[in-house]
Amino acid sequence: MPAPLPIFDGHNDLLLRLYRKDPAHAVRIFLEGDGAGHLDLPRMRRGGFAGGFFAIFVPEPDDDPRADDRMVNAAYDLPLPTPLERSYAQGATLTMAAILLQVERESRGAVRICRAPADLDACRDSGALAAILHVEGAEAIDPNLHMLEVLHAAGLRSLGPVWSRNNIFGNGVPFRFPSTGDIGPGLTDHGRALVRRCNRLGIMVDLSHLTEAGFWDVARISDAPLVATHSNAHAVSPHSRNLTDRQLDAIAESRGMVGVNFATSFIRPDGRKDARTSLDELLRHFDHLIERLGVDGVGLGSDFDGATVPQAIGDVTGLPRLVDAMRRHGYDDATVRKLAYENWVGLLKRTWA
Repeated sequence: MPAPLPIFDGHNDLLLRLYRKDPAHAVRIFLEGDGAGHLDLPRMRRGGFAGGFFAIFVPEPDDDPRADDRMVNAAYDLPLPTPLERSYAQGATLTMAAILLQVERESRGAVRICRAPADLDACRDSGALAAILHVEGAEAIDPNLHMLEVLHAAGLRSLGPVWSRNNIFGNGVPFRFPSTGDIGPGLTDHGRALVRRCNRLGIMVDLSHLTEAGFWDVARISDAPLVATHSNAHAVSPHSRNLTDRQLDAIAESRGMVGVNFATSFIRPDGRKDARTSLDELLRHFDHLIERLGVDGVGLGSDFDGATVPQAIGDVTGLPRLVDAMRRHGYDDATVRKLAYENWVGLLKRTWA
């Protein structure tokens, strides 16, 4: 049986799953597998998962993983969670960063945190899993950006200023259907300073959870490609988290990228969370994004371990089934390779150069 096509993915929440489950044994679970959730190293190998963005996301202190169950309804508007205390967010952020650092150290070369283009090439040549450290929501970062410098030294190379929760840097877009993302203000003065510092440090700025106002703030400020690591097309599914054609055109103009999110509530035209969602509906987003961005501007942004994904994928071992569906849909081998791997690696090399 041929080896699966290498996959580079724009977003996963494995670190959050490990943090919630058992931080003390997180490294063993990552490296040996536990059969839970969507991701662990043995299943990544079977699915062809060659690398991706590993998100640090700080949950609420009284976290309820079922809070998004209302997204099975025909229409919904989930309230934004309460902003987090910085000290709490810093503790959780450092714990998840430490998990990934320990995984790298104890994996004996099987996992490598990538900080520069040469690291990506080394992972490709050795077969190591390429991990990009990402922060989803900057609650742990202080107004003076001292923590940003510390996280950058630890390997941080991608950051979303907000999740769907407001903080000192800006406003997150709520989970609302049907809706555009034009809900509330954008970046604060601190947020604008954060984007400029990220540009100087070579940290990619992720637009996925920003309001439309925040998106355009970043577009005006940033001198780097515009990137949404895990977002979909509003023209296909009118969810507040999805990107309008005008936003997609701005991303295309910047030579940026969008990673297609597998979360069914962002895929379906009716906005419902439903694992029975077909891959044909997911491929409609690929088609639309390729039309607006070109074939070089689209990749994968699975949201594994952070969302309900189609049963036809199931977990990371189902990625070859998505690749097969792309080929049946009419994408040629060169296009599939770009969508699956080459576009993300090319973008990172341009961003870090």
